[in-house]
Amino acid sequence: MVARINTVAFQGIEVLPVDVQVHMAQGLPAFTIVGLPNKAVSEAKERVRAALSALGLALPPKRITVNLSPADTIKEGSHFDLPIALGLLTAMDVLPNDQIDQFVALGELALDGTLTSVNGVLPSAIHAQAQDLGLICPASQGGEAVWAGDLSVLAARSLIDLVNHFKGSQVLSNPEPLIHNTENDVTNASHHIDLVDIKGQESAKRALEIAAAGGHNLLMSGPPGSGKSLLARRLSTILPPLTPSEALDVSMIHSLAGMLPEGGLMRTRPFRDPHHSASQAALVGGGVQVRPGEVSLAHLGVLFLDELPEFQRPALEALRQPIESGSAVISRASAHVTYPARFQLVAAMNPCRCGYLDDPGQACSRAPKCAEDYQNKLSGPLLDRIDLHVEVPMVPASDLSLPPPSETSADVRTRVEAARDLQARRFEAIGANVRINAEADGKVLERVALMDDAAKALLADAAARMRLSARGFHRVQRVSRTIADLDGQKIITKVHVAEALSYRRRIPGHQTAMSA
Repeated sequence: MVARINTVAFQGIEVLPVDVQVHMAQGLPAFTIVGLPNKAVSEAKERVRAALSALGLALPPKRITVNLSPADTIKEGSHFDLPIALGLLTAMDVLPNDQIDQFVALGELALDGTLTSVNGVLPSAIHAQAQDLGLICPASQGGEAVWAGDLSVLAARSLIDLVNHFKGSQVLSNPEPLIHNTENDVTNASHHIDLVDIKGQESAKRALEIAAAGGHNLLMSGPPGSGKSLLARRLSTILPPLTPSEALDVSMIHSLAGMLPEGGLMRTRPFRDPHHSASQAALVGGGVQVRPGEVSLAHLGVLFLDELPEFQRPALEALRQPIESGSAVISRASAHVTYPARFQLVAAMNPCRCGYLDDPGQACSRAPKCAEDYQNKLSGPLLDRIDLHVEVPMVPASDLSLPPPSETSADVRTRVEAARDLQARRFEAIGANVRINAEADGKVLERVALMDDAAKALLADAAARMRLSARGFHRVQRVSRTIADLDGQKIITKVHVAEALSYRRRIPGHQTAMSA
């Protein structure tokens, strides 16, 4: 008899069904796993052998073959431990096959038979629910699995718990759903970081509000200590929480990356801030096992790149495609994987290497050559994909002694949420599969970016004078639409376009476009 257990393999966020087939035959004792297993899967036989021994069971002296079907798909990960163990127990007549075939199983086995956490429980649960099956997973991740919907979840602490459950001597009830509140939780962020902490920088705060309302990319340039990083980190406090469907999308990616502690579901937008030494694979994804990169971990959230010119040039250039398409496509000889990457890029940089390009008291001795060399590390096509370019000057000491501003992050978030609600209703009315203005393109952008005659004339004249690319022209339209939404206006006016054009001004040292 061949015992069969349902499990899964992962290709990006795509879940592939895998049939674990266990066959025991007469012959010289052997334990073989076939079906393109990687090293972690091949080592499962030793973990499974020890886990069964902890139950007081020994593998029979037979030729045991475990086939992971389909055999031409590479199998990666330690989550195959549990289905292989269940297949062996079924083949040994310890467990009934007619009950276990109603579940998808995944989990890593410790040598004492306990189940430890694995990646990908949430997408596996969604797959199981779509196939009208239940899910068997480690107890620590049961609260993650039940968010998939109406399905039976057996969250066991050990292999013996599953044996007792199927034998009828113990009952494993469905776990309760958990919510994982990250350090960026909107409800708690005001107790730690808030826009009220930043004195001065009103123009930068305005740009931050526009970026949050429309999901636009933002680049801040200024001397050291001017508050660029402080502003960027407070963007998370003015962004609205994830909707239920968005929370599921974000949590699936973090589940595949093994970044959902306590089995919770993320409800706040991710904020990723990798160090400037990050490689191209770390930013966009890849590696031996083709893992999601920072752009995917920041999906529907913020990717903050501090000291932007210090990043490797190939890594920065690799961001261009995800920024445009909203997905990271990773091609390898053995795999072609696509991860969602609809992120909001926020970057900060100094005007030159020493940072004091325009400071008469600390002027760089190599200016302007130093600034040109430093800023030319950023390509024109990458800068053209950034909607808002903002200069953040040094705050005078006299301003630092003033009382804190009265407007908090909660006040700004109220306006941001109102603007986003307006966008959502507008896109829903025209039947567009778009959430925010930054995602509008083509005919959708033409339908929503309605301008009066004065605004059209200003944009046409500025596009010619500033020599805007087609991409830059459309990005001005999107930013203008967001500014009008913050004002509650249906029609974009000349004032909205003028403000949007002011943010197309390039950072000093590049081929500077004339400001509006």
